[in-house]
Amino acid sequence: MLYKEVLEFLFSQLPMYQRTGKVAYKANLDNTHQLDDYFEHPHTSYKTIHIAGTNGKGSVSHALSSILQEAGYSVGLYTSPHLKDFRERIKINGICIPEKEVIDFIEKHQSFIQQLKPSFFEMTVAMAFQYFKKKMVDVAIIEVGLGGRLDSTNIINPECSVITNIGLDHVALLGDTIEKIAREKGGIIKPETPVIIGESNSLTESIFTEIAHENNAPIYFSDKDYSIPVAMNGIDGTQIFQVYKDKHLHYADLKLDLLGMYQQKNIKTVLKAIDVLMEKNFNIQTSHLYEGIGNVVKNTGLMGRWQILDANPAIICDTGHNQEGVQELVKQIAQTPYKSLHMVWGMVNDKDLNSILPLLPKQAQYYFAKPNIPRGLDAQILKMEAEKIGLSGETYPSIADALKKAKKNSSPNDLIFIGGSTFVVAEVI
Repeated sequence: MLYKEVLEFLFSQLPMYQRTGKVAYKANLDNTHQLDDYFEHPHTSYKTIHIAGTNGKGSVSHALSSILQEAGYSVGLYTSPHLKDFRERIKINGICIPEKEVIDFIEKHQSFIQQLKPSFFEMTVAMAFQYFKKKMVDVAIIEVGLGGRLDSTNIINPECSVITNIGLDHVALLGDTIEKIAREKGGIIKPETPVIIGESNSLTESIFTEIAHENNAPIYFSDKDYSIPVAMNGIDGTQIFQVYKDKHLHYADLKLDLLGMYQQKNIKTVLKAIDVLMEKNFNIQTSHLYEGIGNVVKNTGLMGRWQILDANPAIICDTGHNQEGVQELVKQIAQTPYKSLHMVWGMVNDKDLNSILPLLPKQAQYYFAKPNIPRGLDAQILKMEAEKIGLSGETYPSIADALKKAKKNSSPNDLIFIGGSTFVVAEVI
């Protein structure tokens, strides 16, 4: 098989949530356990770190991988969704799984896959676990796909679990309240396994504490230990933090190569996770931490987080796509200097428009377009709903056409922001 043929098999024969929505979601682990038995439990061959949460999973996962790489570990990294290439989901030390490995996996196991009929996500988790075993990684960082309790990744016994935060997203599958979603994501908490909560919240703190106590699992809230009262942007496209722990300066001039004020929350989560890993005898020095946080993009290839694509006019994209994520983006846009604001915006059809569109800046010109996936929301519907709350703009046949028009309408001092969905960003990077 050619790599292109393998991708066609993956995308056409296996139900994929990112493309088709909840019809691809399976609310049980039956297939996952059958795949795990078939491959003889590859995830037991290396240490793991499990990461869930509504927002920040990707940034936290990649930052932890970068630090551990700097410390000399061979680090597997499984994340989703991908932006440009399926292979982005499965990396070792920042290098994507080779095409040949993907081809060989499908060719060797295609008959079993066709017999079992797993979802796209179930199959890719199995591929990642098997690849990490084959390459003998020291540790694998495993990002939850959706939820936690019934996610295909939730068969591992990690060194620690991380839950970045809880927001109202995927409510049709995870529950329509913060508390219900917290219980689903809290399903990754394992017996006697430390869990780090990124953002403490009065609605969820007691839920996570209850689940942790039931499992005799130590629980830590990173924003109660760490604070970043001083942050500034460096001239080299970085952020520089003064990080305090227990009210004392702990990490001075900690440089991060990811932009976006929201990364402060993620870095506090990363630092607490590193504390826990060091208690579990991971050999991580302060120099590894500084080098790792300062080189996340270089070491891991992370894309789409307040990523600057061009200047004069400034063109910036970000994958934030739910209520909490968009709130952070709007804050960041407000802190960004510009003469006029142009918003290239597209969404998927299962998001709550009523909770997201009112957050967007009204003093902007909008360019609405549908991302090129089955779940993409029709641009005319998006425009109609946006107009109801005072957002002004036109529709375009594609994201590329929308961006082209925004560039044509912009002056050098303007800002063009591209977002609303991971799949919108994927079309411009």
